[in-house]
Amino acid sequence: MSETAEQYLSRLSSYVEGRDPLKLLADTPGLIARELEGTDNEKLTRRPAPDEWCVNEIVGHLLDDEIATGWRYRQMIENDGALLAGFSQDEWARLGHYSERPVDETLTLFRMIREWNLRMLGSLSSDEWNRTGVHAERGPTSVKELAGHMAGHDLNHLEQIRRITRQT
Repeated sequence: MSETAEQYLSRLSSYVEGRDPLKLLADTPGLIARELEGTDNEKLTRRPAPDEWCVNEIVGHLLDDEIATGWRYRQMIENDGALLAGFSQDEWARLGHYSERPVDETLTLFRMIREWNLRMLGSLSSDEWNRTGVHAERGPTSVKELAGHMAGHDLNHLEQIRRITRQT
């Protein structure tokens, strides 16, 4: 039985409860890099099921989402109440050809854009942290709430990566 959108959001939120979302966001690229050390390419490009992403695609999705989220943060800060478009994660994965790309290149790009976004987040005033947007799929959110959501999103995908890389 698959979870509802509300259950998914609640689960991601539970991963971050009582933790510093910015630290979680900062730690993710290094945790992924350590998890991938010594993992052969066959395991990185093998899908655990026909309708599930391989590790390379998961890392590519994190990169895509970091690009989109960086835009969303900036839109909310610039235009309080901004409308925030969603995107087709499967279409972006197809366009990125991530299963065919070396995961270390994708991870490097993810790390760089994440650091770029974290520098910006680290400079925000309390007013800017509370600026809002209306996400097309999830409704109203603030910059602070979006950062927490993304930290939970990271932990969710990190666990997927761990399951795949630790399979024998």
